[in-house]
Amino acid sequence: MANLNKVMLMGNLTANPELRYTPKGTAVTDLRLAINRYYSGENSERQEETTFVDVTLWNRQAEIANQYLTKGSGVFIEGRLQLDTWEDKATGQKRNKLRVIGESLQLLPRAGAPTGVPYNDGNNQQARPNYNNGGNFNQPRQQSYNPPPSAPQNGGFIDADDDIPF
Repeated sequence: MANLNKVMLMGNLTANPELRYTPKGTAVTDLRLAINRYYSGENSERQEETTFVDVTLWNRQAEIANQYLTKGSGVFIEGRLQLDTWEDKATGQKRNKLRVIGESLQLLPRAGAPTGVPYNDGNNQQARPNYNNGGNFNQPRQQSYNPPPSAPQNGGFIDADDDIPF
């Protein structure tokens, strides 16, 4: 039987991430996301519902989240669900909590920022990591466009006098 455990979430952080390390030196960060849902209620009134989800990031993603995210930052996370179970020391009752283990993290533009503009740390330095630069998150990606060698030279327009092969 096939199994699938995949979660995709987009929301805003409710607090600044706090990076910590396990005794073996592995980076871990817990995030709390607020995810809003808008819908029409009775009498077509706009309603809002907010769901809070706990997300755990490990290794380099935990460090990136700690470095670049703050309260209110938007993120898109892909991951899996994990059920944590423990016994409450005060009451002796069994407790459990469903959380998301983040496997992929994408930073979203800040509210009000134009699309495609990188984050700015206040000193006109790029503060958004660049995932397409061979792992070097501090250098901007070199962007250049080289058209394919077979690109039409007339801007892609078809000459009406050409014979159509079909």
